[in-house]
Amino acid sequence: MRVMVIVKATADSEKGFVQSPENMALMEAMGKFNQELEKAGILRDGDGLKPTSEGRRVAFDGAARTARKGPFAPAGEQIAGFWLWEVKDMDEAVSWVKRCPNPMPGPSEIEIRPLYELSDLTGEAG
Repeated sequence: MRVMVIVKATADSEKGFVQSPENMALMEAMGKFNQELEKAGILRDGDGLKPTSEGRRVAFDGAARTARKGPFAPAGEQIAGFWLWEVKDMDEAVSWVKRCPNPMPGPSEIEIRPLYELSDLTGEAG
């Protein structure tokens, strides 16, 4: 089963990355965690995202398209980073997330969402 593991943004992540001893230690811990995921054969992809102040959104309404610049609020409803994992089930994904270093300096949240598989859409076995 493929899952997207979503690191939710915080007020800190929306300020952008600042080099500090604390942030560098966090990056080192996350790097080690990513190595564990690779060794286990789970990690397919992943990365951090720049703050929403550097992003854009395009709204669709029929044929109309409207673009707007960030930042987008509230911070906790935005995405700061992601992984794509291949796991046997949601329990395995939860188990791995619980091993993850806290991705933020303060309280944070990680969401796990399964990806659609072809069989979900066609009714055929994968």
